[in-house]
Amino acid sequence: MIEDPQGTILALFAAFCRVGGCFLVLPGFSSARIAMQVRLFLAVAISMAVLPIMWDTIYPKVSGPTSTYIGIIAIETVIGGVIGLITRYYVLGLQFAGTVLTMMIGFTGPPSQDILEDAAENQLTNLISLTGLTVLFMMDFHHVVMRALVDSYTAMPMGGTFSPQGALISLTDALSQTFTIMLSLASPFILYGLLFNVAVGLVNKLAPQLPIYFISLPFLITGGMFLLYFGISSLLEIFANGFVPVFEGR
Repeated sequence: MIEDPQGTILALFAAFCRVGGCFLVLPGFSSARIAMQVRLFLAVAISMAVLPIMWDTIYPKVSGPTSTYIGIIAIETVIGGVIGLITRYYVLGLQFAGTVLTMMIGFTGPPSQDILEDAAENQLTNLISLTGLTVLFMMDFHHVVMRALVDSYTAMPMGGTFSPQGALISLTDALSQTFTIMLSLASPFILYGLLFNVAVGLVNKLAPQLPIYFISLPFLITGGMFLLYFGISSLLEIFANGFVPVFEGR
């Protein structure tokens, strides 16, 4: 029997604020393709799983005045959002690399509906983004995030003060490392596109009467697709292996 039902509900909601703030922006779980009720119930279920583990940490903090509890709600939501944003930045980095990749190989067809979000995106970028996120799920990246949520109660205790500077430093460091990794993933295609366009430019100077764009574009796309075919496994492997160092380094 629950001795303090009101305190238990307040503690559960406090845990839900941090978990829900994370799941609000967590890639995959925050997708527009997942029903809102499913996302809500999933966040509640994770909160109910976290509460018994962190009961001694959460429950004493929610027994104070109402103004203090409102401040806890705001701070907990922001902390969860920061944890989720680190992961989201990493997945958005793959989408950025996919966009660069498609531009450099000339695969710039009309955009189609994004599989993950309510936005228009190139078909090849959609494929790379969805595949990368699927690989992260196969490697249980959500378990890493949930473990980080539990560990965050030690690093950022409930009821303490929130440090905007520390949060911004964590986000900028995550963006910096993500950009470096994604640039290394797209670098073969960037070099391929630059070399191909330089060669085509030289040919155009030698024979300016040729419609060089219409002649060269099929070769550019074909070579880029072959390069993607032989390099996609390494691309996804580097992407998957880089997640844990970027996330846990924060």
